[in-house]
Amino acid sequence: MIATACAIALGIVGAALLMNLYRLAIGPDVTDRVLALDTMVINAIALIVLVGILYGTTMYFEAALLFAMVGFVTTVAFCKYLLRGNVIE
Repeated sequence: MIATACAIALGIVGAALLMNLYRLAIGPDVTDRVLALDTMVINAIALIVLVGILYGTTMYFEAALLFAMVGFVTTVAFCKYLLRGNVIE
């Protein structure tokens, strides 16, 4: 039962990831692309957590936490670069 729910959720999150990839490629503005990239990071975290639930191991949850921290830092760096033109002052 949990395997079926995880399989359905993996398919839905995978479809959302593909839609974000479309927005990343076609986005009319740079801010749309940064937002799509941030949403793709969130979807990738969801995929990692779902695989961790499916396999029943905690290693994937630690990987998702690390990926979330790196994704947050890169989003902040992209936004700071877009606003000021440099990342490090």
